Amino acid sequence: MSTESSSTPIQPIRFFHRGKIVDVSGVHPTRSVLDWLREDARCTGTKEGCNEGDCGACTVVIGELATDAHAPGAVDGLQLQTVNACIQFLPTLHGKALFTVEDLKGQCASQCKPKTEPPAKHAVHPLHPVQQAMVDCHGSQCGFCTPGFVMSLWATYEHHQAEGTQPTRQQLADDLSGNLCRCTGYRPILDAGQRMFDLPAVRLDTAPVVAALTALKNDGLDYAAPLGARIDHFHAPKTIAQLAALRVQKPGAQLLAGSTDVGLWVNKQFRDLGDIIYVGDVAEMKTVEERADELYIGAGASLEAAFGALVERVPSLADVWLRFASPPIRHAGTMGGNVANGSPIGDSPPVLMSLDAQIELRRGDTVRRMPLPEFYLDYMKNQLQPGEFVQGLAVPLDAMRRQVRAYKISKRFDCDISALCAGFAIELEEGGDTVKAVRLAFGGMAATVKRAAHAEAALVGKPWTQASVATAKLALAQDFKPLSDMRASADYRLQVAQNLIQRLWLETRTQDALSLEETSVWSVMPHVVAKVAAEGL
Repeated sequence: MSTESSSTPIQPIRFFHRGKIVDVSGVHPTRSVLDWLREDARCTGTKEGCNEGDCGACTVVIGELATDAHAPGAVDGLQLQTVNACIQFLPTLHGKALFTVEDLKGQCASQCKPKTEPPAKHAVHPLHPVQQAMVDCHGSQCGFCTPGFVMSLWATYEHHQAEGTQPTRQQLADDLSGNLCRCTGYRPILDAGQRMFDLPAVRLDTAPVVAALTALKNDGLDYAAPLGARIDHFHAPKTIAQLAALRVQKPGAQLLAGSTDVGLWVNKQFRDLGDIIYVGDVAEMKTVEERADELYIGAGASLEAAFGALVERVPSLADVWLRFASPPIRHAGTMGGNVANGSPIGDSPPVLMSLDAQIELRRGDTVRRMPLPEFYLDYMKNQLQPGEFVQGLAVPLDAMRRQVRAYKISKRFDCDISALCAGFAIELEEGGDTVKAVRLAFGGMAATVKRAAHAEAALVGKPWTQASVATAKLALAQDFKPLSDMRASADYRLQVAQNLIQRLWLETRTQDALSLEETSVWSVMPHVVAKVAAEGL
């Protein structure tokens, strides 16, 4: 923040909305996309429910130029992804396209034949297939959540139309896991998700959007707006070198990635953030690739991209990936941010610790690494020095060859905060049942995410048997003294943690191990069971 004169030149926020480039100036950097839509643009179809990214009533779709035509979410030159408008700050739209429920009407107006032919005074255009399917299947009752559901379904519709596929019912349920309905119920909405592909297709014409975004030539944003007597800045560097220099110059500025946590600081805690440095436009920070003997995950890579890469190599992590928050949160939030934030109930750190991940920190031109467990010092305290930031995460490929499991325990199955989360990895001596190496990492059991050193020691060098597991479960009480809170009691947390070690043994024992299909809830979802019974699978 500064006290510069308000005459300081201000670079406008520029993005594509409702068929044209929009220039916005004068709004505070922490103004949400939702507030701008409803109060400034007067696009009131997008609703405010929880105002913290949980309910999905404010779901919109963000479009960016696709760097990879075959990447998940790519649609004819655009990358389309759902996000929660209530926690996204308006300047993060710079150089992007914003789609809301109002755009669906525009699509039909240009592609669908009106129900009333001219010269009638008021031609009524048909609904978009997503909307018509919701009507046909009685997928809306009070209607408040409906625009959010429609936008999530629209993103699914565009993705599958581009690929020439149709989603399964379970895939639809996964795509809608960030949208809550309190009166209609989910069956008719899932019905609508299937029905929309039976109607005449209406596709997004991406050409004008791609042309507009290309013309914008987003070279970074330095935006500023007054707040009383001071001016707050929103810096969006384009390269990692620019980010490093800016961070040294402004060590007290608030770093922002997906704003899935920081957005709540503003909406719920009314925090004054001052100057902001946004890392979301730094392409180098979004890298997810194999380098020599490791999988490197840039700190700006989305949770969806990061977990997708991990699951590709370790399929047993699929459950915790799909249950991590919701698609809109995973599209916006980053794994680097989840780690750097240091929440003791974060779901990424236990998984990464079980895989011996290292965290990469940078200050200026100086880069250093350390094992992830060493990064955390105490509750919400870490090893970051002034002017330093998290640049990436490195996961050894060898660690992913172990037997790896991750378990999330929460009150709701989808879109909920963990009571505890566990990341486990075990390696047995070749041809035997002796434990060669084991990692037992827990979130929700202490002031920080940490490994269970005593329980691990009780297993290493011992036979992987029920007796050894019993010893490790007892040792767990030496590792953790969990707290009681609204999500779980201390006794419950300890007992569940012990039970999860038992589950690990059941799934990885040398004889009669339970398969992932036998222990995964996905295999017993009611509609999946019905499909299996109907098709005789």
